[in-house]
Amino acid sequence: MEPICALTIAGSDSGGGAGIQADLRTFSAFSVHATCAITAVTAQNTVGVSAVVNLEPGAVVAQIDAVLDDFDVRAVKTGMLAQASTVVAVAELARAGRFATLVVDPVLVSSSGHALLDVGGVEAYRDVLLPHADLVTPNLPEAAVLTGISVHDIKTHDDMLELARRLLDLGPRSVLVKGGHFAASTVTEREAPDLLLGADGLFVFNAPRVTTTNDHGTGCSLAAAITAGLAYGRAMPDAVRDAKSFVLAALTSAASWRLGRGRGPIDHFGWNE
Repeated sequence: MEPICALTIAGSDSGGGAGIQADLRTFSAFSVHATCAITAVTAQNTVGVSAVVNLEPGAVVAQIDAVLDDFDVRAVKTGMLAQASTVVAVAELARAGRFATLVVDPVLVSSSGHALLDVGGVEAYRDVLLPHADLVTPNLPEAAVLTGISVHDIKTHDDMLELARRLLDLGPRSVLVKGGHFAASTVTEREAPDLLLGADGLFVFNAPRVTTTNDHGTGCSLAAAITAGLAYGRAMPDAVRDAKSFVLAALTSAASWRLGRGRGPIDHFGWNE
């Protein structure tokens, strides 16, 4: 059976845990033909990021045009866009109607704390890209930066809802605020709640918190899994629910892996087992 196509616009992770590599594996797990446009090349492993080389926005746009001119791309996902000029270039394509469905994962900082977006990038997200997004998927620190709220003030579900409302005011059709970064003492020690707010209403997706250091790339993979579901024509809440189940299985399957000395990757094909 001929697969459908999706596109990821993101950075390369040489350690294979996040970024383009995680997106391509996630699309493949959903039997989606994966196309890509690379925005930056990072030198990183499970311990951290040691170098980043950004591609010129024109090179990123050329990759996107090459894919869109030849493939029937049903959904597009952005990850690490690296620089404000690339955020603006992608937003221009969205404004021109080049993307059937757009999921924006606003990658600002790596899981090891390395900045992955240059000066002016946050403002570019707020002002020009988010208004064209069908869904934006920030974790709590990213949502706090985008809304100007201190992440230390986010302690309850109501706080998450206020974040989602403020993000929705920036123009996206739907917002998914991910709760995996909640400290164990705030909401719950055993759950990782995600909150979806948009045209379909309010939904809270809960899942058991998996105790593991192998969680590198969970955000990329969740957004890519949602993109795959939307490419199939799934309703937004259903696509998010499926993606949440996918990431839970991937975390559970890789929980005892020993790949690298730091935060290892998840098992993108764990749910097939």
